[in-house]
Amino acid sequence: MNIGQAAEASGVSAKMIRHYEAVGLIPKASRSYSGYRHYQESDIHLLRFIRRARAAGFSTTQIRKLLSLWSDRERPAREVKQLAIEHLAELEQKIAELQSIATALSHLVSHCHGGEHPECPILDSLAGECAIGDSGGQHASRNHHHEKFGGQS
Repeated sequence: MNIGQAAEASGVSAKMIRHYEAVGLIPKASRSYSGYRHYQESDIHLLRFIRRARAAGFSTTQIRKLLSLWSDRERPAREVKQLAIEHLAELEQKIAELQSIATALSHLVSHCHGGEHPECPILDSLAGECAIGDSGGQHASRNHHHEKFGGQS
């Protein structure tokens, strides 16, 4: 099958298939006499594996390792589990960071009057200016939220 058919069958775009080939994540496809890429069912299976690993948030480096482990029938399962544990820890850290950002933004949104006046703590925070006016005393939580959006406190 050609690259368009492989993309449809695998759920991976033709552009990404070319990228995965360029970075060596998948082997170079065989070529027809006219130079078109030709894919086998085994290539589609490999692309589906990559698509599912990407959907789980694994990086290209991690997927490369997973592919290596997947193809090694003598692999110890502990290596796969360890890779998954490390990835899970990374995801949990990203979730915590995103939650912190969401909390900071929620705080700013709740303090923005949203009316016709130009004052806006959201823009002030993004610009690194004092937001949510306190009269000189700085609250640790405000500073934390302020720094989340690039401000210097």
